[in-house]
Amino acid sequence: MQSNTADNVRAALGRRGRWGWGEIAFWLMAAATLFFLPERHLILNEVAIIGLFALSLDLILGYAGIVSLGHAAFFGLGAYAAGILARNGIGDPLVGLAVAALAAAILGFVTSFLVLRGSDLTKLMVTLGVALVLGELANQMSWLTGGADGLQGISMGPILGLFEFDIFGTVAYTYSLVVTFVLFVLARRIVVSPYGLSLRSIRDNPLRARAVGIPVNRRLVAIYTLAAAYAGIAGALLAQTTQFVSLDVLAFHRSADVMLVLVIGGVGYLYGGLIGAVFFKVLQDVLSAWTPQYWQFWIGLILVLLVLAGRERLTDRIRALWPRSRRSLVADASQPLPTTKAREV
Repeated sequence: MQSNTADNVRAALGRRGRWGWGEIAFWLMAAATLFFLPERHLILNEVAIIGLFALSLDLILGYAGIVSLGHAAFFGLGAYAAGILARNGIGDPLVGLAVAALAAAILGFVTSFLVLRGSDLTKLMVTLGVALVLGELANQMSWLTGGADGLQGISMGPILGLFEFDIFGTVAYTYSLVVTFVLFVLARRIVVSPYGLSLRSIRDNPLRARAVGIPVNRRLVAIYTLAAAYAGIAGALLAQTTQFVSLDVLAFHRSADVMLVLVIGGVGYLYGGLIGAVFFKVLQDVLSAWTPQYWQFWIGLILVLLVLAGRERLTDRIRALWPRSRRSLVADASQPLPTTKAREV
C-alpha cells in the first residue's frame, strides 16, 4: 500500500515537473529579444532583473504565504555587496553574485526568526522595519556606501574573462537573462518537489501541516533564506550592469514595486513575477513617455481596474493557453495527491 502511494506521489510530481509548450515558447521569445530588439536591451535588462526580484518574493509569498513589505532589504544588500567588492578591485561578476547571494542569505536567515513570529501584520511591520534600518545604516555609513552620493568607482571585469560590458547593454542583458533563467529552473525544480508541496500545505493550513509531522519553522526559514539569496543576486545584477549603487535600492518603493509586479502577474506559479515585470516595465516606459508628470497615477488606475476585474480570471486564461499545463491541472483534479505520512514526503 505504501509502495503504491509513493508511486502515485512520484507520478503526480512528474506531471507537475514537465515543461509545457507555453513555457518553452516563453523562454524562446525571451531569447529572441537578444537578436530582434537590440535597441531595447537596456530596458530589457531591467525587466530581467525585476523579474528575478519578483520571483524571489513569489517564493515566500506565493508558495509559503509569508507577506513582506521590506524585500528591498535583501535586494539592496546584494547590490551594495557586489558594488563594494568591485570597487575594491574584485570585479569578477560571478564572484560578486556569489558574495551578494551569501550576504543576503545570511541576513535572511538571521531575520527569518523575527519575521516568522506573529500574524501577517506583524510580518509586514518587521520586514518593513528591517529595510528601513538598512537604508538608514547605508545613509550614515557614507565612508563605505557613498551615502546620498551613491557608490561610485565600480569597475566590472569581463564575464568569464571573455565578455566585456558594452554601452548598448547587450552583454548586460544576456548576462541578466541567463542568470534569471538558471535561477528560475532551480526554483521551478524546488516548487514541484516534495519540499515545495510541503510549503503549499504550510501556506494553506500550518496547523494541519505541523500535525502530520512537517517541520514548519525549518521549512519556512529555509525558503525565506533562499528567497533572500535570490533577491540579493537580483540586486547584484543591477549593481554590476549599471556600475552604480544608490540608496534607492533600499527604498520602500522597491518593495512596493515588486509587490505590484506580482499583483499584475499573479502569485504562486513563478511566471507571474516574470510576466508582471514585462507588463509593469512596459507600462512604466510608455506612460512616462506619454505623460512624464502623471504616469504613476495611470499605473495606479490600471492596477485598481485590474483588481476590480479580477486578476485571477486573467491569469487563468493565460494558463489555459498552455495545453500541457491545462491537461496536468485536469489530471491533478481528477487524481488528487494521496494522503501519506510526513516521512514519505
